[in-house]
Amino acid sequence: MEALLFRRGGGGVLKVPPEVLSQLNPFRQLEPFQTEAGGVILGRRLQGCDDIVIDEVTTPMKGDSRARLRFHRAPSRHQSVIDARWVESQGTCLYLGEWHTHPEPSPTPSSVDLEGWGRRLREDRFEGSSLFFLIVGMEQIVIWEGFRQPRHVVPLQRMTSGS
Repeated sequence: MEALLFRRGGGGVLKVPPEVLSQLNPFRQLEPFQTEAGGVILGRRLQGCDDIVIDEVTTPMKGDSRARLRFHRAPSRHQSVIDARWVESQGTCLYLGEWHTHPEPSPTPSSVDLEGWGRRLREDRFEGSSLFFLIVGMEQIVIWEGFRQPRHVVPLQRMTSGS
C-alpha cells in the first residue's frame, strides 16, 4: 500500500502514510450493517515548508455514538490521546482535524458535516490556520482543508504518481 498525497491549495502537500491507511481501511462501510466510524487526526506540520504528515488517527472509542449515517465523537477519550501524543512528542505531534466514514464510493460532506467542521474551526484550539477533514468512502478517501480566517473549506487535490 502506497502513501496518499494531496496538494494543498496554498502550497505544500498533505501525506497520508500506509500505516495510517491501515488504521482507516477496516472502518470502510462496505456492508449495509456497518456503522459510521471516526476520530481525530494527529501529525506534524513540517518546519521550513507547508507540508504536513498525518502520523496517526484515533479510532472509535467507548462513549462514541455510531449509527449507519451518523458518528458522534465523545471528546474526552480522544482528547486524552491528543494530550498524551503532545507530551510524548515534546510538542511536535499536533491535532490536525477529524475523520469519519461515509457509505458512498466517493464521499461528499453532508450539511451536518459542514456545520460541524465550522464549529471545529471556530471553537477548537489548534496550531496553524487550518484543520483537515477526512472522509473515508467505500472506494476513495477525500480530504478538505478548513481555514479559520476567513472561515471556509476547500477540497484537496489528490496527487497521482509523478504529479
